[in-house]
Amino acid sequence: MSCLDPTSLTVLEASRLLRAGELTSFELTSACLARIKKLESEIKAFITLTEEQALRSAREADAELKSGKYRGALHGIPIGLKDLFETRGIRTTAGSKLLSDNIPTQNAFVVQKAMEAGVVILGKLHLHEWAFGVTSVNPHFGTLVNPWNHNCIPGGSSGGPAAALAARLCPATLGSDTGGSIRIPAALCGTVGLKPTYGLVSLSGVIPLTWSLDHVGPMARSVADIASILEVLAGYDENDPCSIPHQRESYSATLNDGVEDLRVFVPSNYFFDTLDREVNSKVREAIRTFEKLGAVITESEYCGVEDEYEAWSTITVSEAAAIHRDLIRDHTNAIGPDVLTKLRRGESMRAADFAIANRRKLVSTVSRAKVFEKLDVMITPTTPIPAPLIEGVDAIETTRRLTGLTAPFNLIGFPAISIPCGFTSAGLPIGLQLVSGPWREKTLLRAAYAFELATNWNKTQPSDSASVS
Repeated sequence: MSCLDPTSLTVLEASRLLRAGELTSFELTSACLARIKKLESEIKAFITLTEEQALRSAREADAELKSGKYRGALHGIPIGLKDLFETRGIRTTAGSKLLSDNIPTQNAFVVQKAMEAGVVILGKLHLHEWAFGVTSVNPHFGTLVNPWNHNCIPGGSSGGPAAALAARLCPATLGSDTGGSIRIPAALCGTVGLKPTYGLVSLSGVIPLTWSLDHVGPMARSVADIASILEVLAGYDENDPCSIPHQRESYSATLNDGVEDLRVFVPSNYFFDTLDREVNSKVREAIRTFEKLGAVITESEYCGVEDEYEAWSTITVSEAAAIHRDLIRDHTNAIGPDVLTKLRRGESMRAADFAIANRRKLVSTVSRAKVFEKLDVMITPTTPIPAPLIEGVDAIETTRRLTGLTAPFNLIGFPAISIPCGFTSAGLPIGLQLVSGPWREKTLLRAAYAFELATNWNKTQPSDSASVS
């Protein structure tokens, strides 16, 4: 084995070594499992660990690689799945005790695609109950911590995937995002997370929070990894009514094109109105980096975001209440207080308000598409604050605070990515959000990659014993 610590490798770094025969999937998977055993009691990233199955899959991947059967960049790579992706024969809980014994008989569409690409599944990752919150404080499966500071939340609802990446428990994960649930934990844990264009990645077999706002996307420690994973996940699924046929693309092919003359827009309102001082400083520094790299920066107002956020909120609670109608009626004592409060709000939502919100969704989607015809990338902070402390956290208020800058792009379904852009003086990660027009993932990833190469913030890793400074 050519490296001292295989758990520090990115997906593509590991993939190159695997294909060259300098590392085996069994070695990589075993190293990840050893690290999980070392740190899991403190971090609590996994709800279900599938050690025996993972080692068996790793051996199979090694046999295929040795025989010359190469499935692609993910072949032999161990990954974790947010615990709302159905996996055949593996417990899938959605973070609810009501599904603590739920064993699906089939795989979610994206899980099947990942397995066909040769991944090794390590297990199912922690999340906020029913994916309906951002703290990942779960009354049924325990409190997940942030690897950078074990007294802070990791964000959510894809908190387990982000924490597992930051702690180097695995090189890649799959998450879901209804109002920022990939990007928020990516920002708070110093990793990379992409919410693709709505309809690009299938939702079949993913336990829903909403019908019209959920997205599935990749999470990793580098933009290049995200591009490679997206190439596997993207594709039309006839069994998903939200899936949209789209021409297959190589998202990796244009990563090195840089940002020279790229039209970059910075909103002068809303997104920068109530930022933590250090978040504001690092995001402004990132904007200057784009300018130095040759991007053309323009700054002006981006009006109407407040209305879009309110529309998103109305649709989210209404659809969640509809999906969980029987749950609210029959099992209220099995639902955590913050999730039940939000479901009750959705249950009492007026039909007229829901109709108005959906009208806003339609109008905004069309009007914002016209705006993005004149620009390539929009830059904002991912979250207005770094990771809050777990102690005393108000789950409902924290959800409102942390989704404010991400949820508007779920409403309109445009692709958005969070990448690391620095750290606070206390050592907590800060995330930069890049947004582009629908189906423009190649432009988005190209811009994110250029920034990543220029800064290398994604290379910084937390210690194994993080604590309050």
